Amino acid sequence: MRILVAVDGSKASMRAVKYVGRLLRSTSGVSVTLFHVLKPLPPVLREHGGSEDPVREEQLGRQLRKDRKDWFRKERRLESPVLSKARRAIESTGFRASRIHQKFGYEDNVAGTILEEARKGHYDTVVVGRRGVSGLKKLFFGGITRRLLEQASGCAVLVVE
Repeated sequence: MRILVAVDGSKASMRAVKYVGRLLRSTSGVSVTLFHVLKPLPPVLREHGGSEDPVREEQLGRQLRKDRKDWFRKERRLESPVLSKARRAIESTGFRASRIHQKFGYEDNVAGTILEEARKGHYDTVVVGRRGVSGLKKLFFGGITRRLLEQASGCAVLVVE
């Protein structure tokens, strides 16, 4: 069984992580992926202005790809404590470290990113906390959980209070 736990560093997502750990720590064949969606790519990194000159166009494209790669690397480094905290939380329940994986997602549509990962990774269940953090990291506040529940297909969605 494959479980995807979406985390954002909030108390609610940590409760979800611990719940999964306590519930499934003794169940063989279960793996958990802790999944954190990074903030959206800045507009300046979405596309370059273009050029009439094909050589310059290629240079702009290469630079944009490099800048995106650098941005993703920086964001993963800045946001890695979220996944580290979640990993420590699930390990504290007795869930074996060898069955825990960590992954980042990158998109504007948080619910869509979580569901796409669930589909691509063939997860049986997606677990989320009821409410996440506020501000730029509105992961589960308001409509995200609702959209997950409405749009999920092919997997169960568990919302932990």
